Amino acid sequence: MSELPALALAALVAGFVDAVAGGGGVVQVPALLAALPAEMPATVFGTNKVSSIGGTANAAWRYGRRIDIPWSIAGPAAVSAFAFSFAGAATVAWLPKEVVRPLVLVLMAMVVIYTVVKPEVGQAPRPRLEENWLRPGAFAVGAALGFYDGFFGPGAGSFMIFAFVVLFGLDFLHASAVAKLVNLATNAAALLFFIPSGHVLWLVGLTMAGFNVIGAMVGTRLALKHGSGFVRWIFVLVSVALTAKFGYDTFLH
Repeated sequence: MSELPALALAALVAGFVDAVAGGGGVVQVPALLAALPAEMPATVFGTNKVSSIGGTANAAWRYGRRIDIPWSIAGPAAVSAFAFSFAGAATVAWLPKEVVRPLVLVLMAMVVIYTVVKPEVGQAPRPRLEENWLRPGAFAVGAALGFYDGFFGPGAGSFMIFAFVVLFGLDFLHASAVAKLVNLATNAAALLFFIPSGHVLWLVGLTMAGFNVIGAMVGTRLALKHGSGFVRWIFVLVSVALTAKFGYDTFLH
């Protein structure tokens, strides 16, 4: 109980960050690990998903009301992400996260470099794939990032936004909206594993969920007001923070 105020604040910040640029897990997961050192990793991740799904659902709903969602991309990506997120969650108990941490560090660094040196990317919609490749490509992206989000999580939203910008030519605002829908599917699927397995601390998760929703409301409002340029810069800042965090955890912690 004494840790709840700090966790609520972390959820508030995470909801804002995640609604705009993804990467809210880089705030919430370390906070939960620090506050709940005696809990199993699966319980920490399950509680994190309970907190995250409220803010993600709110952001997805608000984006959907204000902008046109490219369903030919969002639909297949969400379906495959749902299926593969459940598979990823099921591997948490036996596959060491240290196996993927160095790879995630390299990928995150590449995302930051590419986004900074290519300022024109994501400023306006630019079709990259032919129409007949949109659905298969979206299905593949959803599968890969869905599995990652179910298994590990932090940075998944940022990877999703980057993929939708670079591979499908969406601007950052529309990419963030699609990422919220896909992220909602991955959170729901992961909870189908964590809840029956008993890996959720409900008091902590629901308290954090309320504050996560508030943060998501503020983040979505600002993103819709200021557009793709605002989302891009928040995305760069979040990606730099993620890279620094993964670097510290990999080499110094």
